[in-house]
Order: sequence, then C-alpha cells, then structure tokens
Amino acid sequence: MLNKTIIQGNIEFGNEKSYDKALKMFISRAEAYYKSDILFEHEEIFLRDSLSLTIPRFVKQVYDKSYKNTAALLEYIVQFGISGELNMWLLHEGKILDFRYLEPSSDKVAVQQYIKGKNLIDEKGKEDEAILALNKAIEKYNRHAQAYERRARVNFILKKYHDAFRDYKKSLGLDPNNPYAYYGRANVYIHQEKYEEALEDLQLTIKKSVALQEIHWKARKLKGKIHLKKEEYAQAEFELKLFTKRKFNPESSLLMHKREAFFDYGRILINLEKYSEAIEAFEQSLDIEEGYDKIKNAEKLRYRGLAKQHAGQNGFIKDIKEAANMGDKEAAKILEAFV
Repeated sequence: MLNKTIIQGNIEFGNEKSYDKALKMFISRAEAYYKSDILFEHEEIFLRDSLSLTIPRFVKQVYDKSYKNTAALLEYIVQFGISGELNMWLLHEGKILDFRYLEPSSDKVAVQQYIKGKNLIDEKGKEDEAILALNKAIEKYNRHAQAYERRARVNFILKKYHDAFRDYKKSLGLDPNNPYAYYGRANVYIHQEKYEEALEDLQLTIKKSVALQEIHWKARKLKGKIHLKKEEYAQAEFELKLFTKRKFNPESSLLMHKREAFFDYGRILINLEKYSEAIEAFEQSLDIEEGYDKIKNAEKLRYRGLAKQHAGQNGFIKDIKEAANMGDKEAAKILEAFV
C-alpha cells in the first residue's frame, strides 16, 4: 500500500572518522539488512563537504516497508552524529500513521550536554544550569547549531536579548533550515519593535517547517498578530483564517492559542467589514473555556456587539450593555451614545 512520507533534517558527524563510519554502515546495512529497499541512495544524502547527512525535504508516495526500512536504518546511522535532527512522517489522507524524531543520543560529551541543556530549558529556575550544559556542548563542538538555538532561547527567557540575537544568528549561520531559530529571532525582533524583520523571519519559519509541526502554526498565528498590529488586515486575515480553521490534535498546546486567535480574527474581520463572519469568530472565542490569553469576556462581548450593530442584527445593545456591566469602560462610553 502506498502512503505519503515527508522526511527532512540534517545530521552532522563532526569529523571524517565518524562520517566515514556512518557512510560505510549505511551502505552495508542497506544491502545486508534491507536488500536495498531504502528510499535513498547514499550519494543522495551523504555530503562529504559538510560531513553531514542532509535531507532538505523529501515528499513522496512510498510503500510502508520501504519507509520502515529507511526509518530503522536512519535511526541507527543518526547515532554516529554529533548534532542535528531528522523528522519523518508517514501519512494516509492527512492522518499521521507514524512519526519519528531522530537525534544523536550517544555518550559523546557534546551530545549528552546538549540533551541535558535542552531538557533543563523548560524547568523554571534551571536556566543557568541549562546555559552551562549548552556551553559545554558548544565547547566540545562549536558548530552545534541546535545548542546555539537552545541557548538563545534561554537567553531570551532571561531577557538577555542581545545574547539571544547573537546565538540565533550563529545558529542560522550554521543551519539555515532550522525553523525554530527563525521563530526565536522573530521574537527578538518583536521585542525591538522591528516588525518587518520579524515578519521576514516568521515567513521563513513557515517555509522551513511543515504543517505537521506546531512551530509552523505558531509562526502563522504570530505573523497574523503582527499584521493586525500594523493594520495590514488582508495579510492578517490570511494567516489567522488558516490557524482558526486548523484542527489540532487533542493533546496539542496550540489549542490553548485558539481563543485568542478567534478574538484577533474577529477584530480583523470587522476592519474588513465582514461583520457576520466577525460575529462567528467572537462567539467561537467566547465558547472556548481555556487559553493562554487574558482577554476579558467583556471585551469580546463589546466587539461582538459592534459587529452585530454593523451587520444590522438584533441584540447588539444587549452585548454592549452586558460588557459595560462587567466593567468594560469602552462599552460604557458606547452605551452613553444611545442614551
């Protein structure tokens, strides 16, 4: 049975010895274990100039056996690497049948220190320990693009924006295909109020990722928010329409962004004079109980009321009055106009 596969990523081996060993094992195992039923010829993905295994983006209809053989072989070969990652998906009509995230996990110091630092990033109060581990990874292998990207992330958390920008730039210089580094640098640009530069990096985040990755959708939502801020409503509508229509997995953290996305989408639609659609967006936002945002329901009711008014629908005064009763000062001012 044929299914769609998407494979992309890059593994660096760091020195010729490791590269030659990985190449030799790829060739021998492809024949001995898998009878050459592999999706790649070695000369297609092994690059001696960079001592790496590189798959920019491979999309093809393949047989399940060929995919599984390739996944098993790459899982083995990746362990000769010192940095990088590979992502593999097997899909049937958009449904994910299999996903593999492959990265080196050997006992090499650079590998172990990177893993340690990466795991410490999300632990509050462990930022200094994370940076120390990532520093050690970089000291052992100064071309470790992922370590620079993760260290940049910690520096951003610590509000060391200059250091974060430096590390993101270094990471992208080593690996220009890393969507996480573009997304991170975009956030630094936003902090600096350099919105055009941020939009460029977010577009590159989208381009370098696939729609199966959360980073792809985080970039679209943030890009839409910047366009809204810049009053570029058509561009903002494009991004947030895609985001709000997307069905995410029940365990996805992106669901916690939906409430704010619908609210912003409604504001965009009001400015585009698409009032009926705006009402639906605000209703969706009000219906979602949980989210990372802190937007008050009173504000959503005020906007829904304004959308209803422009659409010529009944009930707009009720919405605005309810918002005013909840303490929304703007709604209270609007009510005064009807008195």
